[in-house]
Amino acid sequence: MSSHAKGNLRCLLLLLLLAVLGLCWISYKSDPQTRRTSIVHLFEWRWTDVALECERYLAPNGFAGIQISPPNENLVITMPWRPWWERYQPISYKICSRSGNENEFRNMVTRCNNVGVHIYVDAVFNHMCSSGAGSGYRGTCGSYFNAGSRYFPAVPYSNFDFNDQICKTPSGDIANYSDPVQVRDCRLLGLVDLTQRSDYVRSKIADYMNHLLGIGVAGFRIDASKHIWPQDINAIIDKLNNLNTRWFPRNSRPFIYQEVIDMGGEAVRSYEYFGNGQVTEFQYGAQLGTVLRKWNGKKMANLKNWGESWNLMPSDKAIVFVDNHDNQRGHGAGGSSILTFRNHRLYRMAVSFMLAHPYGTTRIMSSYRWPRHIQNGTDINSWVGPPSYSDGSIKHVPINPNGTCGNGWVCEHRWHQIRNMVIFRNVVYGQPLVQWWDNYNNQVAFGRDGKGFIIFNNDDRNLFEMLPTGLPAGIYCDVITGQKEGNHCTGIEIHVAANGLANFYINSQAENPYIAIHVEAKL
Repeated sequence: MSSHAKGNLRCLLLLLLLAVLGLCWISYKSDPQTRRTSIVHLFEWRWTDVALECERYLAPNGFAGIQISPPNENLVITMPWRPWWERYQPISYKICSRSGNENEFRNMVTRCNNVGVHIYVDAVFNHMCSSGAGSGYRGTCGSYFNAGSRYFPAVPYSNFDFNDQICKTPSGDIANYSDPVQVRDCRLLGLVDLTQRSDYVRSKIADYMNHLLGIGVAGFRIDASKHIWPQDINAIIDKLNNLNTRWFPRNSRPFIYQEVIDMGGEAVRSYEYFGNGQVTEFQYGAQLGTVLRKWNGKKMANLKNWGESWNLMPSDKAIVFVDNHDNQRGHGAGGSSILTFRNHRLYRMAVSFMLAHPYGTTRIMSSYRWPRHIQNGTDINSWVGPPSYSDGSIKHVPINPNGTCGNGWVCEHRWHQIRNMVIFRNVVYGQPLVQWWDNYNNQVAFGRDGKGFIIFNNDDRNLFEMLPTGLPAGIYCDVITGQKEGNHCTGIEIHVAANGLANFYINSQAENPYIAIHVEAKL
């Protein structure tokens, strides 16, 4: 072979090698731990709609993954309509719920993984259904159960698998939340409490989770983790398989985050669960809501040291959110300080602050509307289930011409301000917070070290400031009032000078009183 031919062969082999490496890189790039950084909770969506949303919206806009509602068989409850919380009353671990059957679930997981959006299952295994649910074939798959005798043959579980003989309260329910033993060994709201100290129970739970891992899910939110001993969760996690190598690197472990409501000073503390994975930080939304509402003398300038110095858990352990499916209804924790889609102006600001700030792993809520009815400070309609047809089946999520959702679905993740801030977070990933500025009140700004800059006006007066952004010189498109489209901005343009300075004007009465720019929105 001539030297020229050998040279051509080397070039060809090099190109082939680069192509292979490139394909590997593209596959790995879809991992949420690289560039995509935010999870969205598509609360009560059908699996067919989730699959469509992955392909048409979530993947193109840089979402990392989806928290889905519990996929396993649950008790069917009519009152006269089916409440959302029936999903948290398991009958078995069969994949069969109002969201769809196992074939639809498999199709969803495959399609979402194929576009790099991962599925995180809300896993309910602290308990089964209510002790007062009676008996019958009233599961979403038609399975028989007898709650009174603790008989769930579709798993199977019997009376040996529950904590009735271990709990020491007269009623069998938690009577004193200051007692960590009661919190973990007694019934939560009458739900029959599984004994996860049993290796049989641990194995049944792990079998369910491994079945889902085999299908291709990426991890789990563990519901009611506060009511399970952390060492028992650890023993279950140890039984879990690695992620499916069809979509994930070999030896990848499931992403675990645990629901622990710890508002400080409680008998069960968040840090007890750090060894198992990440933990929900319920103080995040409560404290941020208090600040943006300007309650108790709080102001946005106080957010300069937002994070651990506010007695929040370490950033690498925290799952953070402005609201979730419980506290947006007045349950859980946070009370009236929690901002929701009903407080749309402040809510957008809160979610955008969360996405711009480096603290924690972010989860975005995507809701549906329900008719609120407040009596004595309580929403007595907080039980209302998702938009449904007369037969109880969940309505599909239609997309309107303007990108919003119909049929009563709110779809906060589709609000353009939130979508564009998901992209902002991906662009600034890994960059420290710099260039903090505030007016000692409710006008604040900060940068993400040469990648992005955001400024808020939550004061009652207009903001007009020249500030150092730390960004390269050029014209940037504000991604709150619009975005970059081709070679122009659809909203406000921000001109950054050679020294990084830029002028900002924000009217205090603006519908979106904040501006965000980043290097990928530069003309």
